[in-house]
Amino acid sequence: MLKKNKSLLPALLLLAGFFVAGSCKEPNKNITTKEITPSLSEPANPYAVVDKSPMDISYYPVNYPQQLMNKNDSAGLTARVIYSRPQKMGRTIFSNEPPPKCIQQYGAYWRLGANEATEIEFFKEVHIQGKKIAKGRYIIYCIPNPTQWMIIFNSNLFSFGLHQDTAQDICKFEIPVQQTNDNIEFFTMVFQKSAIGADLIMTWGGIKAVLPIEF
Repeated sequence: MLKKNKSLLPALLLLAGFFVAGSCKEPNKNITTKEITPSLSEPANPYAVVDKSPMDISYYPVNYPQQLMNKNDSAGLTARVIYSRPQKMGRTIFSNEPPPKCIQQYGAYWRLGANEATEIEFFKEVHIQGKKIAKGRYIIYCIPNPTQWMIIFNSNLFSFGLHQDTAQDICKFEIPVQQTNDNIEFFTMVFQKSAIGADLIMTWGGIKAVLPIEF
């Protein structure tokens, strides 16, 4: 028993010496601790600020990006719309009076959003109100009125949308305006499945307009 314990003595003595030395050692008065507090706000981004009318994309099928990432996109993409989303911010959206009385005057060209011209792209041939629309990209703009909107497809891509070149209009569609009980803050364009294909829903404030697309 004693022989076994003799092998442990050097290690025990070394450990005891470590604790004694540590307990007698003067604390280093030069060492200071600094309390670290996390930043409560991110400093201003020096490269880009968030746009007041952020750009967005709506797809059909609606969940196409998820289908693509999950490799479950056998049906393929049918349509997408790229647009910027202005905010209501307590303002009157539509009026017969010109801005600044409202955001958009009735009877005037509207790019269906803000910033650059809104684009719609079809990845296969579709039909709208009996008219054949070829696969491809178009800008889409609107002439709003209280009871109906004129939706116009145009081939003048890469235009900012402020001054439409009507000579490049492809087709026009009149659609009714619906009054809703909603109060949509951001202008919104989304596709919704229908019996014949999909509806392009356009809504802002308490106004809603629907463009049926057949495919």
